[in-house]
Amino acid sequence: MTLAIGDIAPDFKAKTTEGDISFHDWVGDKWAVLFSHPKDFTPVCTTELGAVAKLKSEFDKRNTKVIGLSVDPVDNHEKWAKDIEETQGTYPNFPMIGDTDLSISKAWGMLPAAASGDSSKRTAADNQTVRNVFVVGPDKKVKLVLVYPMTTGRNFDEVIRVIDSLQLTAKFKVATPADWKQGQDVIIAGSVSDDDAKKTYPDGWKSPKPYIRIVPQPKS
Repeated sequence: MTLAIGDIAPDFKAKTTEGDISFHDWVGDKWAVLFSHPKDFTPVCTTELGAVAKLKSEFDKRNTKVIGLSVDPVDNHEKWAKDIEETQGTYPNFPMIGDTDLSISKAWGMLPAAASGDSSKRTAADNQTVRNVFVVGPDKKVKLVLVYPMTTGRNFDEVIRVIDSLQLTAKFKVATPADWKQGQDVIIAGSVSDDDAKKTYPDGWKSPKPYIRIVPQPKS
């Protein structure tokens, strides 16, 4: 079953490079990013883990925890981390889940329910659908799902941009336009009537069409 936006993120217990966790407890009252990998010691994923490690402070600013997942065991993750530090210049500074029985990948819709076998004997091609990014809110609901092919490295600046939008729109009744970045104008949500919008925005708004109401980004 594929996870959809608004679904409760499946809870699980797992071994990670930072000890055993229960996912919902680990998220707590924060936001979370879970990003998955088809196999350890794969080239594109090596660059991605290094990129996320370099962005750790940006995720921290956004009250967001990051966790990785691969079907290989935690011992392998720890060996892989040394390669990541050597080649990318940064040691992974977030936990990595060892999903050796494939249960998490299956529960989160990244592998078919019928998938089976020894994870050490499965190839990256066998697990090529384990290439997702999930953003989970403090309410434990899925807010974003991105799926990438093995040959395309992920853009984690985009993940941060989306988290900025998600956090802003969760607090205020606005939406963000195409290519929006922090500090730029936003759109009053369609669920807000003009009368209610006037109470929040007494100076009015730009409206190139009646259904497009543009205002400065609300202050947090």
